[in-house]
Amino acid sequence: MSQYRATLQELEMFAAIAQHLSFRKAAAERNITPSALSHAMRNFEERLGMRLLNRTTRKVALTPAGERFLQRIQPALQDLAQAVDELNDWRSDPQGNLRISIPRSAEALFFQSLILPFMQRYPQISVEIDSNDTLLDIVTAGFDAGVRYGAVLAQDMVAVPFGEPMRAVAVATPAFITRHGMPQTPAELLHFPCIERRFPSGRRYRWEFWQDGQKQEVAVRGSLILDNNERILQAALAGAGIAFLHQGTVAEALQSGELVEILPEFTQVEEGFWLYYPSRKYIPTPLRYFIDWLKENRNINNTSC
Repeated sequence: MSQYRATLQELEMFAAIAQHLSFRKAAAERNITPSALSHAMRNFEERLGMRLLNRTTRKVALTPAGERFLQRIQPALQDLAQAVDELNDWRSDPQGNLRISIPRSAEALFFQSLILPFMQRYPQISVEIDSNDTLLDIVTAGFDAGVRYGAVLAQDMVAVPFGEPMRAVAVATPAFITRHGMPQTPAELLHFPCIERRFPSGRRYRWEFWQDGQKQEVAVRGSLILDNNERILQAALAGAGIAFLHQGTVAEALQSGELVEILPEFTQVEEGFWLYYPSRKYIPTPLRYFIDWLKENRNINNTSC
């Protein structure tokens, strides 16, 4: 190879493509066009005299040389990023980017009470929220952290509470109950029209109840299947069926009497959302400040539950 020295920009460009295995996603991350990124990468390979990527019309893959090159430069790029990030310790206001993947239900519950106040407190931190109910690999997808319901996570992740825990409750309108009656046990829900929830994977949510310390899952059925809490709440208010939602989502409707809670004695267990992130020694400054913010606001009743 010639005495060509790669620039930091070229190394970061290659690392972004290797991470996403997509010119489109890597270009979006670096705020340039895919064609410009592709041209720059070809020029980089030509000057190196080595092909690092195999391209087809459908996919991008690393060559053996590209895989080895990525392994060698990743630690150095991470060290450089950490060095730049550590300059935040010398600033009065922290700076940087924070990327979080959040389920739509958690975003609706906590955007105004947790995220917006954090941005007002630290205006120099840029926050990017991806509202997505798909279970993502946050490392591969390039997120600093993710949010999930329940604390069951991969072993290499650290979790901290995100917002206050709450119950999931079954609700319906008074008119619906007058027309169809009131179920007395979770099993009786199988005989009532319910509003089902479908996950991005296609799987339908089984409603979770508790009796004598044991969890019961009920595969309810209904003529309406939705994939987000806002529409489920609207459908429940319209009398389309029994809905199963977080208590914070239906708090106002319960207080006003528009909805009535069903089977409250079977939904006493409170669970919550968790922020999770890789268990590495170094935590980027924006994420560190956000974790501290969550801990500081832990005892604030953010959801009127």
